[in-house]
Amino acid sequence: MLARTARRLLLITSSRLHPSPSYSANQTCRRRRSSMDPQVSAADPSSEVSSDSTHVSEEPPTAKLLPGETVVKEGKAAILFPNANEVFYNPVQEFNRDLTCAVITEFARDVLAQRGVKVLVPGEKDRVVVSLPEETNEAEMAEKNGAEKPKVTARVGEKCENGLRVLEGLAASGLRSVRFALEVPGLQSVTANDFSSKAAALIARNAQYNRVDHLLQPSCRDASMLMYEMRGKKERYDVIDLDPYGSPAAFLDAAVQAVSEGGLLCVTCTDMAVMAGNSGETCYSKYGSVSIKSKYCHEMALRIILHSLDQRAGVYQRYIQPLLSISADFYIRVFVRVFTGQATVKNSASKQALVYNCVGCGSFHMQRLGRRISSGKHMKYSAATGPPVGPECEHCGQRHQLGGPFWAEAIHDLDFVQKVLEAVSGNPSRFGTSKRIEGMLSMVTEELEDVPLYYTVDNLSSTIHCSTPSLLQFRSALLHAGHRVSLSHACKNAVKTDAPPGVIWDIMRCWEKTNPVKREKLSQTSPAFKILSTEPSLEACFTVREDANPQSRKRHLTRFQENPQAFWGPKARAKAGSDKRKKFQNKRKNQITDSSQLKNFPCKKFKQGTCPHGDGCCYSHQTEQTCDEKTE
Repeated sequence: MLARTARRLLLITSSRLHPSPSYSANQTCRRRRSSMDPQVSAADPSSEVSSDSTHVSEEPPTAKLLPGETVVKEGKAAILFPNANEVFYNPVQEFNRDLTCAVITEFARDVLAQRGVKVLVPGEKDRVVVSLPEETNEAEMAEKNGAEKPKVTARVGEKCENGLRVLEGLAASGLRSVRFALEVPGLQSVTANDFSSKAAALIARNAQYNRVDHLLQPSCRDASMLMYEMRGKKERYDVIDLDPYGSPAAFLDAAVQAVSEGGLLCVTCTDMAVMAGNSGETCYSKYGSVSIKSKYCHEMALRIILHSLDQRAGVYQRYIQPLLSISADFYIRVFVRVFTGQATVKNSASKQALVYNCVGCGSFHMQRLGRRISSGKHMKYSAATGPPVGPECEHCGQRHQLGGPFWAEAIHDLDFVQKVLEAVSGNPSRFGTSKRIEGMLSMVTEELEDVPLYYTVDNLSSTIHCSTPSLLQFRSALLHAGHRVSLSHACKNAVKTDAPPGVIWDIMRCWEKTNPVKREKLSQTSPAFKILSTEPSLEACFTVREDANPQSRKRHLTRFQENPQAFWGPKARAKAGSDKRKKFQNKRKNQITDSSQLKNFPCKKFKQGTCPHGDGCCYSHQTEQTCDEKTE
């Protein structure tokens, strides 16, 4: 019954998604509201949309709520949501959805500027967008030839014929897609897909409730099959968003094929137990990389998913360009662009690396999988040489663990991140989590982009059992030694540096001399005893430098948010089989003791035509229709 209701809602919605308005040559972005919303009359003055309006409807229309439904408001959207956990929703992920809206907006601004479309965001001042060099040259040539620059503007809530086509593969309630339609300008269409018929029906209702059914198309399909069918060059999506419950591994192969040339792929992973080293063998089966337990596990998780995306894209002569990679709360989130190029795909091996991690002191060394050497106009490729370590750690004498391979190049595009940061900080009222986005992106811009992984000061101190130096003191010591250093958004006490492990342990030996430990209590086989038995080869200076304190820390930005609510974290999976459970509930409480009562139940073998007992069978041989007539 529920499935039939869902199909009816989808048919009703899809029949109203594409009316046939006429578009003029001078304007391809046209607002459509009253002709498609049954709850807004065309003659009603309140249904008129002024030219200064920023989105279709400031207030969602009133609608009758079904029993057990509530209205959840986030951003510009108001979502009808069942109280029962039939469709997944997690309010803690508001930061994820806000950040995605901000990233897609800047992506649309850059891409649509090349198509002659200007993006307008509510509450934002005019911004000048510089196109790519090759596109700029084409524009200059067009101006020289006397061609006029098209004047088209795209606003939120409008359908832009030259805009972006967006797919949310696992939409659940449709909240993210509704927010795209209401808050991201320059969209041609938003496809909100979910395999659950209940979720698809809810998406259709939420699209009508928020008056965005001219942009948002509900879909009830398998996400992988839907993307496989859209692999054609003219059918690909400009933006694909994957935010599954758990691992996205099953959808990555289809996603890298279904995204357009230079398109944006947004992927969330919430299976952090697997990616952070608890199950390295499971991580390898899903992502083609072995995760290990370490202090830098959250950044390594980001690099593992980037490695998996690049590896799957390379099969189809495509490669990725990371724009932004975030580790937050209980999940990781990556934004990458996907391009096609056989020559560039050859560089993929040299972008991946293995890591040798010492189980005693935590020192790590990286080993690239491939090597490329520039020879004039040509590039030579060869196998990498190694390993970079011996059988035992040179600092503590313990063994090494081997992890990876993972992405060893930059995980952010700092120019793009700076654009997103400027847009969010210049319009703080746009998102509910603007302060956290500003703090997070500020830390990202301060990270060393060419230094993978990091150390933590408390773990270094714990290894040699001494007191912990302050973060500024340790950073200052590295700067005095002539090395670069930065923080990491993935861990609050992390230190990213290009200093080798030997320099780091020399600094810790110098710190131990001013804050001595009781050597007599150290075991001779412990890493602390081995490390402290060696004299430092440099004299560390712990005088705090001015440049040791980054700007994000000086400005007291919200970099690492406290728990937003009690018992926060990953929510329970949506309960798809609740009806079946209710049907069989208490089935053992009233058990049959008299065999004559078995005649009330149909014989399974009789239905199959194989019952050998005939009329002597203790179960009923009557048809279901006869049973129904007796019941009536």
